[in-house]
Amino acid sequence: MTTNISDKLPPLLVWDVDDVLNNLTGEWFEEYTATYPSSITYAQLTENPPNALLGMKMQEYLASLDDFRNRKMIQLKPVDEVHAWFNIYGNNFHHAALTATPFKFAADSAQWVIRNFGTWIRSFHFIPSARPEDNIPIYHRNKAELLQSIGTAVILIDDNETNLVQAELLGIPCRAFPRPWNRNRKMSIRDFLRKLTVLAEQTLPAK
Repeated sequence: MTTNISDKLPPLLVWDVDDVLNNLTGEWFEEYTATYPSSITYAQLTENPPNALLGMKMQEYLASLDDFRNRKMIQLKPVDEVHAWFNIYGNNFHHAALTATPFKFAADSAQWVIRNFGTWIRSFHFIPSARPEDNIPIYHRNKAELLQSIGTAVILIDDNETNLVQAELLGIPCRAFPRPWNRNRKMSIRDFLRKLTVLAEQTLPAK
């Protein structure tokens, strides 16, 4: 089933959490490079995960990121421009969060979303990022499959190219949140949000 934007209901804007609503990778990178200096800057992280760029094994990177999540997830600040956008435009649309995060951190992620964006975001979905200790059922293999199962008008906002391409293949409208590792790397967050507003408002039902 192909998901199309409805002209009868306000669009459901589905927000990725890490690196969209917050700056997880940037804050992890700042802490990591303070201990392990690198010639690579955040703006040069053209791949995510960035382990190869940093000379790390994937297992080492995931362990470092998970340790950071465990200590700092709840303390992360929202992206200023995004939070300001919600204060102005959030009431005009419906919103949901959809993140890929390890199962053991899903509750922290949900708490963070509700604490910082709960005025507007009323539902939280997650795809468990596989970890060796997991023993849980798999309902959806990726975000696109979960979005397809929702069966309503959605626009996905995500930083991950794989998630974006999978959604596009199913006909799900999506936009790449500006990060160094995706197609919108040269766009400012302000310009991105301005264009998102125009797109979302075009789908509002006629009064």
